[in-house]
Amino acid sequence: MKRQGLVLGTAGNISVRVADGLLVTPTGVPYEDLVPEQIVAMKWDGTFHGDVLPTSEWRFHRDILASRKDLNAVVHTHSRHATAVAILNRDIPPLHYTIAAAGGADIRCAGYATFGTQDLSDLALEALRDRRACLLAHHGVIAAHATLDKALALAQTVEELAALYLMCLDAREVPVLQQDNIDTVLAKYVTYGQQKPA
Repeated sequence: MKRQGLVLGTAGNISVRVADGLLVTPTGVPYEDLVPEQIVAMKWDGTFHGDVLPTSEWRFHRDILASRKDLNAVVHTHSRHATAVAILNRDIPPLHYTIAAAGGADIRCAGYATFGTQDLSDLALEALRDRRACLLAHHGVIAAHATLDKALALAQTVEELAALYLMCLDAREVPVLQQDNIDTVLAKYVTYGQQKPA
C-alpha cells in the first residue's frame, strides 16, 4: 500500500480471514518497521492475545469478514483522491466501466462516524451491501475481496476512479454509463482475469 501511494505514515490497515477469526495489522506501527510477529490474531468476538494492539479499525474488519463469506481480505486506505471524494460525501458514479470491479454501478460513501467505533462499522456494512468497496465520509476507503491481492488491486481501482471523478467535476455534469452498459460489464467481471482450468 505504501509503495503504491495508498497510505502515508501509519494510516490504513489490512485484515485476512483465518480458520477461527482474522489476522489484522497492528495500530501505529510504520509499515517499514512491521514484522510478522506484530500481526494480531483476533477471534470473532474481538479478543486477542499478546501485547501488540490491533488496528483501531478492527471492528469493521471483523464485521465485514464475519458477515460476508464471499470476502476473505479487507484493505483500508486513506488514499488521496478517494479520501477527497469521501470528504465531499459523494458516491462515485458509473463514469468508467472498471467500477464493476467493486460489484455494482457505483461506489457508495458511508456516512460519517468516529474512527474505530461500532457506528462506523455499521455504516460501512450498509455501504458495502452487494458491493466490495465503499468510501467512508471524511475518512477513506474500504476495499474487500476474495484474496488480499484482489483487495489491494481493488483499492487501487477505487483510487483511480476517484481521481477520474474529481477531474470530471469541473464539467457541468459528469457523464455516466447507462445501466444496461453497467449490467453487461458486471456480467463480464464474473469471469474477468485468469480462471482456473475446468
